[in-house]
Amino acid sequence: MMKILVTYLSQTGNTKKIADAIFESLEGDKTIKPMDEVQEIEGYSLIFIGFPVHSHSVPFKIESFLKKIPQGGKIALFSTHGSLPGGRLAREALEHAAVTASKAKILGTFSCRGKVSMAALEILNKSPEHKAWTEMAPSSQTHPDEADLEDARSFAKWVMTLSTQD
Repeated sequence: MMKILVTYLSQTGNTKKIADAIFESLEGDKTIKPMDEVQEIEGYSLIFIGFPVHSHSVPFKIESFLKKIPQGGKIALFSTHGSLPGGRLAREALEHAAVTASKAKILGTFSCRGKVSMAALEILNKSPEHKAWTEMAPSSQTHPDEADLEDARSFAKWVMTLSTQD
């Protein structure tokens, strides 16, 4: 039987909501924990790893965690962000995470919008290089919504079908 871990880093609650949706759609021996509470990753057949996109990239804690994945370990990545769906900024963060986890077998990736803190918007709005992002981010305030959560559940089920194929 597969042993599954869903772990995440969440500051505003967006990524936790997606992690919870993924977790509830999984069957079998499963555990959900914030990344700071994960002591061991050995023994898990599949690990779902979630993170918020920070400055168009992967938080350092996530990078460190991804580097610990053993050779051939099966993972699925998910992220939340304030960018428009399918945009370059969110895609680059997942690509960076995939490169960081190069020893792992990545079964899939998922991302969706998540509300951005007003404090972050105020700070980033002062930087000309973030102008385009700070103009699009406020429209993410209603996310993750129920459609995003359903997409996350579907993603988890899809990854589970892939995890049994070898």
